[in-house]
Amino acid sequence: MPCESGKQCCSGKKQQIPEKMKALVYSGPRKFAVQEVPVPAYGENDVLVRVTRSGICGTDQHIHEGEFGPQFPLIPGHEGVGYVAAFGKNVKDFSVGDLVAADICFPCGGCFYCRKDEPRQCLNFGAKGVTMPGAFAEYIVHSKDKLYKVKNLTEDEATLLEPAACAVSGLDRLKEKGSPVGAEILIIGSGPTGLLLALLLKNLGYSKLTIASNKGPKMDWAKAHKVADEYVEFDRSNKEVAAKQWQKLKEDNPNGFDIVIEASGVTALAEKAFQYARRGGQILMYGVYPETETIKVHPYDIFRNEWTIHGSFSHVNCFARAVQLLDSGKVDVSGMVTHTFELDDYQKALDTMSGRTALKIAVKIFD
Repeated sequence: MPCESGKQCCSGKKQQIPEKMKALVYSGPRKFAVQEVPVPAYGENDVLVRVTRSGICGTDQHIHEGEFGPQFPLIPGHEGVGYVAAFGKNVKDFSVGDLVAADICFPCGGCFYCRKDEPRQCLNFGAKGVTMPGAFAEYIVHSKDKLYKVKNLTEDEATLLEPAACAVSGLDRLKEKGSPVGAEILIIGSGPTGLLLALLLKNLGYSKLTIASNKGPKMDWAKAHKVADEYVEFDRSNKEVAAKQWQKLKEDNPNGFDIVIEASGVTALAEKAFQYARRGGQILMYGVYPETETIKVHPYDIFRNEWTIHGSFSHVNCFARAVQLLDSGKVDVSGMVTHTFELDDYQKALDTMSGRTALKIAVKIFD
């Protein structure tokens, strides 16, 4: 395996690392194939990771469609986990065989927003699996400064560290207005990130948390893990019944909720979120929505109700907290990964995610 320093960099342990690896490569929207590509070179401050699992999420579906700013050709995958295979001579805190996960976000540090200390708004925001090679490959290189050891999670559970970092970032937006302690909260959507938000909020001391989502394995997991206080389960096949359930939710909470989190990524539900926010409340747009779609919100309602509206795009400086929360067991994600697929079956993984029969999907790279 080539190392940019030209030296063997694995604490004297010779590693059998191939010259080529298997990777999922997109040449453009909806055009992908599993190919053999060179194993990436690593530098003096880098760690080469042998990827064993990588989670798949809604962002990957958007990338599949050419949305969310992917730069093709691209190896996607931003929720990877694996074992240290080799590292550069300046790496001191990792050993071959350590289970690790990485912060995959890269603000540029020099643009208008970065220089204002607003890195989430970076004009050149980069992310592994979106704008640079990701973890749907047998090997990936990470800077030592972006890498974290995983001590107590399984490989499947560790794929939830990156979405947990996104959830931490979302809560940071809410805390800008003050602590959510004592708040009444509505979360629309019960996907993995919505459930992670609920689990994080559980540790902050809200007074009531309601999850409104369609029936299925995601809500089953939420109820089994007692994620919320109240659950509103919709039958997606019966719009008339669902409309009555939304109305009852309004009747049961006539003043709305202090915080409404739209975590489904469904545009119609993003519009509905405003109908359930109380005066002076906060609305967090947390889902990833199609770039071309719009919602209708009356500006007078924003003016009169004095709503605070947040977006939550990716994460910066949140990964360490995500590792602490999940690896400590404070946030229990056991059983959240319900389906795994081989890399060669990536289309089946996408189809399963679209079919809504899975809670969380992981792609197996190495066993």
